[in-house]
Amino acid sequence: MDLTKQHCVPCEGGTAPLEGKDLELLIKSVCDWKLVDGNTISKKIAKDFKFKDFVATMKFVNKVAEIAEKEGHHPDMYISYNHVRFELATHAINGLSQNDFILAAKIDGVQ
Repeated sequence: MDLTKQHCVPCEGGTAPLEGKDLELLIKSVCDWKLVDGNTISKKIAKDFKFKDFVATMKFVNKVAEIAEKEGHHPDMYISYNHVRFELATHAINGLSQNDFILAAKIDGVQ
């Protein structure tokens, strides 16, 4: 399953968040993304990226922002000088959906 070829679809409340084998399969399909507990959302996936300097960090963040806007699915971003952390979850369902993994795969493809 090539997640980079898929597109995020609108997700509405009432849909159950991913769990069990479906979640396990998708977390294995994205490189180095970790499943984490959220403060206000039950589960998120997160990944840290490190760069040589601030300019490289911001170029990467801006490329990701363009992709996120096209997909209509936006990560939480935490940016410092040469580091950015992305956290993904689907707020409408208070957990993870396939959209989170699609965007994670697309973020991994940015270089």
